[in-house]
Amino acid sequence: MITAPSTARPEMDADEEAALLDSIDRWVQKEVRPVVMHHDHDDIWPAELVAQMADMGLFGATISADYGGLGLPATTYAKIVAHISSYWMAITGIFNSHLIMAAAVERFGTQDQKREWLPKFASGDIRGGLALTEPNAGTDLQAIRMTAVRDGDDYVINGTKTWISNGIEGSCFALLVKTDPKASPRYKGMSLMIAPKGPGFTTGQKFEKLGYKGIDSAELLFEDYRIPAANLIGGIEGQGFFQATGGLELGRINVAARGVGLAEGSLRLATEYAQLRETMGKKIADHQAIQLYLGEMVTRARAARLLTFDAAAAYDRGERCDMEAGMAKYFASEAAVKNSETALRIHGGYGYSKEYEIERYYRDSILMCIGEGTNEMQRMIVAKQWLKANPI
Repeated sequence: MITAPSTARPEMDADEEAALLDSIDRWVQKEVRPVVMHHDHDDIWPAELVAQMADMGLFGATISADYGGLGLPATTYAKIVAHISSYWMAITGIFNSHLIMAAAVERFGTQDQKREWLPKFASGDIRGGLALTEPNAGTDLQAIRMTAVRDGDDYVINGTKTWISNGIEGSCFALLVKTDPKASPRYKGMSLMIAPKGPGFTTGQKFEKLGYKGIDSAELLFEDYRIPAANLIGGIEGQGFFQATGGLELGRINVAARGVGLAEGSLRLATEYAQLRETMGKKIADHQAIQLYLGEMVTRARAARLLTFDAAAAYDRGERCDMEAGMAKYFASEAAVKNSETALRIHGGYGYSKEYEIERYYRDSILMCIGEGTNEMQRMIVAKQWLKANPI
C-alpha cells in the first residue's frame, strides 16, 4: 500500500474566511437564486454560472496556491459547499468532482505532472472529474474492466465508464484502469491516468435523472484511446486503487457538506412557509405538530453540520479520517432526505408543486445517500474502523 502525502493545512484567518463566505453569499443571492428553477426544470447546463465560478477561483478551491489555487482548508471549503447547496446543490458537483481529480494529481502526481496540470485545473481552463464507475463496477472498484496496455511511450485504453459527473462538459478525467488485469489481489493491477479528451475518447449517452439537474452525468467510451505514459499519475503502475480512494475522503466531506446545505435549506424553506401559512385561524408554526417537525429538523441540521466540520477538521490536520468522513456523509445525507421530506409535508399540497422550491430539495437529497459510496458502505467503513480501534 502506498502512503498518501499529508493533507495538513492551516486554518484560514477568520476575517478572510468571513469575507470569502460573504462574497459567495452575494453571488448566490444575485446570480444563482434567480436562475435555479429554470436550469433545474429544463436540465440546462449553467454555462454562465460555471464561468463565474471559475472567475471566483472555485475550480482551484483546494488546490495549493503554489499552483494557482486558493489553497483553502477543507473546513472553509465545506462551508462554501454547504452554503451554495442550501440554495442549489447541483452546481457544487461541477467543481467537486473536478477537485477530486486535482487532489489525486497534487497528492500523488510527479512534479512534472503537478506543474503541467494543476495550474490549468485551478484556473478552470481544464475542467473535468473522476472516472471510476463502470456498468459492472460501482461500489466494487476492483471489478473494473477498463484496460490500459503499454505500447512504447504510450498507453492504449479500451473500455467504458458510466455515471461520470461533468462527462459531457468536462475535458479531462482522472481515469481508473487495469494495467495488469491478472494481478492478485486485484487492486495491485489498477492505475490512475490523467485522460484529456481526444481521438478514441467519446461521450455516450447523457443520463436523465430524478434530480441533480443542470450537471451532466454521462457515459465515457474509450476505443483504442492513446495517451502518453507520462500521464500515469505518480509514474508507477499498480497504485491507482489507493490514489482513487484516497481522494474520496475529500469527496465524502463534500457530499456531507452538500447534505448539510440541503438539510439547512429545507429547514429555511419550512420555517418561512410555516410562519406565512395560516390554518384554523393561526399560523401553522403555532400548531404543536409543526413545532415538533421543526424541532427535529433543527436538531438534524445542526448535528449534520457538527459531524461534517469534525471530519473536515481532521482532514485539515492531515489525519486519516475515513471513519469521520463516513459518519458525516452518512448522517448528513440522511438528514437531507428527512428534512426535505418533512419540509415538503409542512408545505402540504404546495410542496408537491414545481412552483415551489422544496420539491427540488427532496429530489436532490436522495442522490446524497448514493454518491461517493452508498450509505450502506459508509456504515460498514465506520463499523470496521470502530472495531479496529476498540479490540477486546
